[in-house]
Amino acid sequence: MLVKSLHIYPVKSCHGIDLAQADVRERGLAGDRRFMLVDGDGQFITQRQNPNLARVNVCKTNTGLLLTLDNHPPLNIDMMATKIRKNVTVWRSTLEVCWANADVNEILSTWFGKTVSLVFMDEKSQRMVNSVWASTPSQVSFADGYPILVTNTASLDALNAHIVASGGDPVPMSRFRPNVVVHSEEAWGEDNWKSLQIGDVVLDLVKPCTRCIMTTLDQNTGKKQSREPLRALKTLRTSPDPNNAGVIFGMNAVVRKTGDVQINTPVQLVL
Repeated sequence: MLVKSLHIYPVKSCHGIDLAQADVRERGLAGDRRFMLVDGDGQFITQRQNPNLARVNVCKTNTGLLLTLDNHPPLNIDMMATKIRKNVTVWRSTLEVCWANADVNEILSTWFGKTVSLVFMDEKSQRMVNSVWASTPSQVSFADGYPILVTNTASLDALNAHIVASGGDPVPMSRFRPNVVVHSEEAWGEDNWKSLQIGDVVLDLVKPCTRCIMTTLDQNTGKKQSREPLRALKTLRTSPDPNNAGVIFGMNAVVRKTGDVQINTPVQLVL
């Protein structure tokens, strides 16, 4: 097995960035999901509520982000300039984070036609993974629940074979928004992967990832293509665990040992 690809999503639910190399830290790949959009009540926003987030292209800068959406002028955001700290909520977590300045949030609200604000998780912000699944305390960014999502190319091939045999169109791996894509010859082999070593990095795979309506959205346009892959996953990959109900694809991981990873690096199972 080897690392097929690496991906970060600097703003939760917005367009991702493909990497050749990544710095793996406790909260995940460096730069992954440290920014997020919230509504007027400080509640997190994703493509589940606003599919247009998929169309927001993101470039990282030394001081923040450069965002582009359709024909709007690019928006350069300097998070070093903000002094505002307030609480936000993402799933069951409430934490204090940095808020972008009012002029930035006014522009973003115009883009989306509703009140939104951009927030940033700095090193002062603390959010922990669910201890029910991860026995070792670990921090996480604005990802849904865990620092890293690992997927398997052979599993996508098996899923797409089922979809095509049922008359549908295959789906790309981008629908699942992974961080680390492992090239493997064994479909669903990740069910038995307890830990992975990639160079010096060690990842503990702690929870199968339940999937939602976002997987049916084109990650370039935000438009729903069909009921796939959820329909196929309901047949192939319904979770047997009542504590993790739903359809599953990929594995959530926490970081046991930090370091650098690169594409094409061998991936070893850790017993």
